[in-house]
Amino acid sequence: MTPKAVIFDIGNVLIEWQPERFFDGVIGEERRRAFFGAIDLHTMNDRVDSGENFHAVLAETAAAHPDFAEELAIWQDRWLDMAAPAIDHSARLMAALQARNVPVFSLTNFGIETYEIARTKYPFLSAFDRDFISGHMGVIKPDPQIYQMLEDATGLSGADLLFADDRADNIAAAKARGWQTHLFTDPQGWADRLVAAGLLTAQEAA
Repeated sequence: MTPKAVIFDIGNVLIEWQPERFFDGVIGEERRRAFFGAIDLHTMNDRVDSGENFHAVLAETAAAHPDFAEELAIWQDRWLDMAAPAIDHSARLMAALQARNVPVFSLTNFGIETYEIARTKYPFLSAFDRDFISGHMGVIKPDPQIYQMLEDATGLSGADLLFADDRADNIAAAKARGWQTHLFTDPQGWADRLVAAGLLTAQEAA
């Protein structure tokens, strides 16, 4: 069936998120490996995405790991450089869907403060028909609760929803609820999926 709404993850779907690559370029691969090996940075980031204050979490982590205080300051001060660049084709797909009056929602693991920082650079983050941002919701994907919260708020569920995410565990959780899904690897594949779903023409999805 044709979906009634399309849901975009943001990291690695609309904006590239590759912290390792960023730090390789800033401090070198050897120091980056030491940094990521000493601190569970992905869990640290999950705390922010769950709603904890970005600056407070970074300060606490730096106090616990003084040998990497400089690198953690870079994580904080240059966060916007790390969350880059935009995936322009995906942003065009979002706009094309909305031009066809297809509702487009976000469903993203993103911190409260970091989302506001990102919105200063990426105007499309302010253009969703509905926002479902984990920091405000207090729960992160792939917890089933976050999918339930979206369903409750929109009145849509199951095959009415088509969801793109770059992580297989997040896709599996949506699939378990009967959502239509697309495991995002590149924007062309997502464009093809939207055309196949009857939501865009090939020209609109270019």
